[in-house]
Amino acid sequence: MIKFYHFHKIHLKKFTSTNWKRSISSLIQSKNFVGGNWITSGTGETFDVTNPATGNIIGSVPDMTVTEAEKAIREAKTAFASARWSKLTGKERSSLLKKWHTLIEENRNEIADIMTQESGKPISESHGEITYGNSFTEWFAEEARRIYGEVIPPPGPNRELFVLKQPIGVAALITPWNFPLAMITRKAAAALAAGCTVIIKPSEDTPLTALALAKLSEEAGFPNGTINILTTTKAANFGKLFCSSPDVDTISFTGSTEVGKILYRDSSANVKRISLELGGNAPFIVFNSADVEKAVEGSIVSKFRNCGQTCVSANRFFVQDGIYDSFMKALIERVGKLKIGPGLNTDTQIGPLINKNQFDKVKSFVDDASSKSAKILHGGRARKDIGNLFYEPTIVTNINQNMKLYTDEVFGPVISVIKFKTEEEAVIKANDTRRGLAGYFYSQDLSQIFRVAKALQVGMVGINEGLISTAEAPFGGVKESGIGREGSHHGIDEYVEVKYICLGNLKY
Repeated sequence: MIKFYHFHKIHLKKFTSTNWKRSISSLIQSKNFVGGNWITSGTGETFDVTNPATGNIIGSVPDMTVTEAEKAIREAKTAFASARWSKLTGKERSSLLKKWHTLIEENRNEIADIMTQESGKPISESHGEITYGNSFTEWFAEEARRIYGEVIPPPGPNRELFVLKQPIGVAALITPWNFPLAMITRKAAAALAAGCTVIIKPSEDTPLTALALAKLSEEAGFPNGTINILTTTKAANFGKLFCSSPDVDTISFTGSTEVGKILYRDSSANVKRISLELGGNAPFIVFNSADVEKAVEGSIVSKFRNCGQTCVSANRFFVQDGIYDSFMKALIERVGKLKIGPGLNTDTQIGPLINKNQFDKVKSFVDDASSKSAKILHGGRARKDIGNLFYEPTIVTNINQNMKLYTDEVFGPVISVIKFKTEEEAVIKANDTRRGLAGYFYSQDLSQIFRVAKALQVGMVGINEGLISTAEAPFGGVKESGIGREGSHHGIDEYVEVKYICLGNLKY
């Protein structure tokens, strides 16, 4: 079985069902968390959360309105302005983040079960996401004590110059469904460490993981109003409110480039700080000098994790002519061994797509390519025998620039392969997109490694590696793939203002 989170193998063995601390039902919440209270929508409306593998309803959550969102903003603003959070020391904020980290770790089995049921991802990947996502809680708990200022040598006598970093205020965090825990902790832990208060709007497809995190944050003892979570089917209304409200000081969004552009435009009226982590169209280049076996393994990890539904997933595969035949033979054999099925089955490696819209998109991309003379070497079929949202791992060749598989991000389990002759050709084609999040290539030529790494127009490069994200490194893209960085010490910068202080008329 392929371990998409292979560096967590030891961790996965440690946590078995015999270690569960509580029942899953105690973490599945049917209310939202605002101002330290569990509340329902003023209209009484709810919406169901379903398992994409089975179609079964897992639970129901409130369908909040702008009225409740305005309340959450007031609560977050009050908590920020009072002594409850922003005026705590870094050490005090660090302590609470560490408690949250510990509670997430202790309840990983229950959270993993919830995550797999609402997102469809394999249970092993859910455990991997918890380890990955919780690493941001740990990292930023430590960074809370290292938000340093500066002392600047003055240009003349009798002055001292200082720079302080202060929390920006209320942060609205809009997170996607593909990583329902990690996309929250990567944003919220950084904001909280900086001294900001947060309002989290998770995807309507995966709200239960977010509410479980809220429950654990309550147990950790965060002050009321510090962490607020709202579930809704009215995402556009919430986005407009966050952009227009003078009491929301910054917005962090992970999702499609199209929605990101709307938020960017709407927030400009207030010159609001905004961080955007948007779509990608990642190239995966295999040069003649590459180790074929490692390149194939890297392609499997990069492409098929979470059924290809990741923003850094390899999208366009460029394989050099000298290694093309051997790579394709090994790739087809490897993809053919992938096990597709419901995420709760322990041997599953490929789960369902998240919803019908995503399923239809993936199918339409493959059908479009097929109608334009592309060749399907493996897969290319829906698996209705398993469930309505399953699509086979697919390999397509004879790709050209007139196909959606070339121009757009498929966000599904489809490998599109293009043969090339020269390094220059590969780099030109790899950069032939307005997206620039991640890029990958395999080579054993050291000079080539440095040339190509610098030439790729992306924010992150994986060289002989298909899994690159980690709490210690900055995550983000260029072009239309986003603004700002998450993770690493740079992640704090999205949530602080830099204040310059000039102290004059000193007598020494």
